[in-house]
Amino acid sequence: MADVTKPEVAEVVVVEGWRDKAAVDRAVKADVVVTGGMAVSRELIGFLRKVVAERGVIILTDPDAMGERIRKRIADRVPGCKHAFIPPEEATDGSDIGIEHASPSAIDRALARVRTEVPAKSWRITWSDMMEAGLVGAPGASVRRAKVARDLGVGYGNAKSFWKRLNVLGVDPEEFRAAVRAAGGVRSHD
Repeated sequence: MADVTKPEVAEVVVVEGWRDKAAVDRAVKADVVVTGGMAVSRELIGFLRKVVAERGVIILTDPDAMGERIRKRIADRVPGCKHAFIPPEEATDGSDIGIEHASPSAIDRALARVRTEVPAKSWRITWSDMMEAGLVGAPGASVRRAKVARDLGVGYGNAKSFWKRLNVLGVDPEEFRAAVRAAGGVRSHD
C-alpha cells in the first residue's frame, strides 16, 4: 500500500476536544491544541498569544453555537488568529455535529481556506449589498446565506452575524458577488 503524505500545516490548530484533535491528526500534519470546551484556560490563552506571533494560530471549532462561542472567546483574547470553517453537513454523524465527524478531506479543505480578521474600518460589504443579494429579508435568504457561506468557507450565521463575519474575515466584494451568483442570489449586476 502506498504511503500517502498528509498536507502540513505550519500554524497551531485549535480544536475543542480530543476526538476533534484525532480527526485533524488523521487529515494533516499539524500541532493541535485542545481547549477542553468553553472553559478556555488562562494558560492556553497565554500560550496562544505567544504562538500567534511566531507560527500563527488557526481556530477550527465545531460548526454549532458552542463552537462559535469558543471561537469568539479565543479570537477576542488572542488577536491575529486565523479561522477555518467546516459546514455542518460535512461535520455530522447524523445525530451529532463536530469536527470529529468530518472527513480528512473536509478538514484539509477547511485548513487550506483559512481567513484572517481585518479591522472594522476595512469593511467593504455593506448591509445594502446583503439586501440586494437576497441574503436578508427575502424568501429563501437563509438557504442562500448557507450556500454563500459554504462557497466562501466562512461558516453560516444569521443575517447580521453573517454580514459581520464576511467583513471581519475580509471577504472581497468581488468574491462575495461571485458566491452570491453561484448561490442563485438576486444580485446579478456589477
